[in-house]
Amino acid sequence: MPVSTNVPTMRQRRLARRLKELRLAAGLKHSDAAEILSCAESKLTRIENARSGIRLLDLRTLLDAYGVRDPDTRREIEELAKDARKKGWWAQYAQKARAEYLGYIAVEWDSTEMLTVEPFLVPGLLQTAAYTEAVVRLTQPTRPDAEVSEQAELKQERQRILTREEGYRFWCVISETVLRSEVGGAEVHREQLAHLYEAAALPSVELQVLPATSPANVLLYGPFAILRFADTGDIAFTEQGEGTIYYEEAAAAERFNARFRRLNMAALPPEESRDLIGDALRHAH
Repeated sequence: MPVSTNVPTMRQRRLARRLKELRLAAGLKHSDAAEILSCAESKLTRIENARSGIRLLDLRTLLDAYGVRDPDTRREIEELAKDARKKGWWAQYAQKARAEYLGYIAVEWDSTEMLTVEPFLVPGLLQTAAYTEAVVRLTQPTRPDAEVSEQAELKQERQRILTREEGYRFWCVISETVLRSEVGGAEVHREQLAHLYEAAALPSVELQVLPATSPANVLLYGPFAILRFADTGDIAFTEQGEGTIYYEEAAAAERFNARFRRLNMAALPPEESRDLIGDALRHAH
């Protein structure tokens, strides 16, 4: 089943899951832990659902109650709690972008790898600013120019994930029709193709093109992506209307993984895909 679009960061999720596991291992109920903290059960529920942070004093009280004595374990959990409170670079856009979108960026930034399929548009992490602006103007024609520029700027900031020091892997399959669609006009189209050609050579990027003649195009129900993390399960997501729908259950994530594998096998290898992009660029108007 889908989950809420108001998504915490993976740091918050890890802390919440750890505290719940420790409570259950200690044989305590929500009501028991709430009594220990002298708080309402709803507060503990928010903490264990990653919807609320926890004070260091309360954390230490819970660790005592849960029987966590090992100094290294306690230090690790306290550091996790401190990290969960840190604001990401996207916080500066709080007044300029929807909370759901910033929530997605927080999850994306905490991932180590993304697998994505895009049948209609260039993936966001590979878009030029002009291409992004053209897409926004086509899909939201009444949006003020200043907001269009801000959205393009934010998407450009997101792309720093591809070159960050700790590394990243972005593996995407796009339909060949994406290379033919002149979003924003001929000049924007050429610029975008040139950017795709260069991005395909990045060590962090595996870009594949699914030929328009491939029967696997029947699998392109719509865009989707899978985010992978160092110490938790995959999260799959799709875009629906104005929101992002996340799927965290292992069975749901595996369904998207299976579809990605089928498309990956049907698409051209990265080298041939880059050649095809180069050919499209040479023949662009």
